[in-house]
Amino acid sequence: MQNLIKTGVEGLDSILNGGIAANSAVLVSGNPGTGKSIFGIQFLYEGVRRYGEKGIYVSFEESGSDIGEAAASVGFDEWDALSERGDIRVYDKREMLRGGDFTDAIDGLLDDLSDESYGRIVIDSLTMFQLFFDDEREKRTYLLKFVDILKENGLTSLLINEQGAVFPETEIGLENFLTDGNVYFIQTPTDSGVNRYIWVAKMRKQDIDTDIFPMEIGEGGITVHERAGGFSMMGRNGPVL
Repeated sequence: MQNLIKTGVEGLDSILNGGIAANSAVLVSGNPGTGKSIFGIQFLYEGVRRYGEKGIYVSFEESGSDIGEAAASVGFDEWDALSERGDIRVYDKREMLRGGDFTDAIDGLLDDLSDESYGRIVIDSLTMFQLFFDDEREKRTYLLKFVDILKENGLTSLLINEQGAVFPETEIGLENFLTDGNVYFIQTPTDSGVNRYIWVAKMRKQDIDTDIFPMEIGEGGITVHERAGGFSMMGRNGPVL
């Protein structure tokens, strides 16, 4: 029987029929502000609190305090305490970009990856991660090795990927081949703000619901409304895409 890792997101684990396959790498894509980072934070936070699984958060764009503030904004008040205790290990932009020596930063990260007490990792974002490489071949080689290292160390990983388009860009890129699953976060403008959606497009070796589902971000993080599958993303005046 396949071992599944629960995301801790209400509604999403049901869509996934139990969670994400253990030791898999999942690509999480969407344009800025869709909730990708909150998803990563929630994945680690609930992993510790509800399932006793320690995690690592790697950010190339935010400081540790920024990440803590994002967690607190959705009611994850224990985030800082869990970080201080080592249940959630945070590598922020200052640590990853210190002195411009990317190799040293990755070596430190790999030391933590070899610690069997960690079971989850979030890379935020893969887009920034790839900017450290001079050419496409070097990027491909390193990404392949890095994803293999995550799996070899028994980590279930979320690899966050920035997109510029409102609707998912579904071109088959390198990241799609390297990952076991693809989750898209979508937001569409309305007269009163935005509507948010989540689409699990692929999970290898899993029977999943591939409808697009509405979601909300609020106190307690992300909630997915699983009973609203099959709806049309239409505004009062027609399509909003």
